[in-house]
Amino acid sequence: MKIVVIGATGHVGSYLVPRLVRAGHSVTAVSRGSSEPYHQDAAWHQVTRVALDREQGDAERTFAPAIAALEPDVVVDMVCFTRSSAEQLVDALRGSGALLLHCGTVWVHGPATVVPITEDAPRTPFGEYGTGKAEIEELLLAEARRPDGVRSVILHPGHITGPGWPMINPQGNLDLAVWAALAAGTEVVLPNFGLETLHHVHADDVAQGFEKALERQALAVGQSFHLVSERALTLRGFAEGIASWYGASPRLRFVPFEEFRGLTSPEFAESTLAHISRSHSLSIERARTVLGYAPRYSSLEAVEDGLTWLAAAGRVPAP
Repeated sequence: MKIVVIGATGHVGSYLVPRLVRAGHSVTAVSRGSSEPYHQDAAWHQVTRVALDREQGDAERTFAPAIAALEPDVVVDMVCFTRSSAEQLVDALRGSGALLLHCGTVWVHGPATVVPITEDAPRTPFGEYGTGKAEIEELLLAEARRPDGVRSVILHPGHITGPGWPMINPQGNLDLAVWAALAAGTEVVLPNFGLETLHHVHADDVAQGFEKALERQALAVGQSFHLVSERALTLRGFAEGIASWYGASPRLRFVPFEEFRGLTSPEFAESTLAHISRSHSLSIERARTVLGYAPRYSSLEAVEDGLTWLAAAGRVPAP
């Protein structure tokens, strides 16, 4: 098939594009500039590269027609964040027969009430990101139900991790000092009792989910799927697991969140609050049953793979 991947050089696209090439598809990689993927693969030599600025193109209403002009059989949209942007793409693709695979987020779910959270759970998002993605999901599911609508599938990743970038730590933020403290066995402060949850996923497992949705599109169209590891981690369990990986004994101290806020930067505190106020723990039963999704990495293994890269780059201690 002729596949256009929007945001092809990002976290997931860096793994997905080589998968698609190896499966025999003709791939056009669309990105804003000439950025390189997070890791090199010989498959990229067989990819057509197209530079398009989506933000500018959406404002001028030229981006979606440019994608449609490529005459794709499949569009993989990794970087759509507003309903307006999604509407433009849908309008441009309608009637073409193209399949649209949209990258959503587990943040379409607000605070967890019953866990694991299924795709059928009522949407209670808050914040611009989760709310915007929920609006896009609603649009695309309605579109898929129309007789002449664009065939759409929505795939919701958790906290994406892997080589090439920092990942969410056991405090629920991006403070690299937390990894160093766990490696050294020095004190790490966690909010509340450390029982809130985080649900990571390796970028290659997300790519696997997209490839599975493509392969089983007849079953997948008109549905949403969670793409996460087998099980979420509590903050406490996450910290203990990483300390053990480093061969250290964790020294954890638990304080009320408002006290925790005063012990870190405003940026890290806000990130922590954003994660623990949701405490996602997602079911992958639908993805497993319908798509055949089988994540290779546990949450800890995904993070350990990312930490190995960060250590090689000199940004965290080596195990």
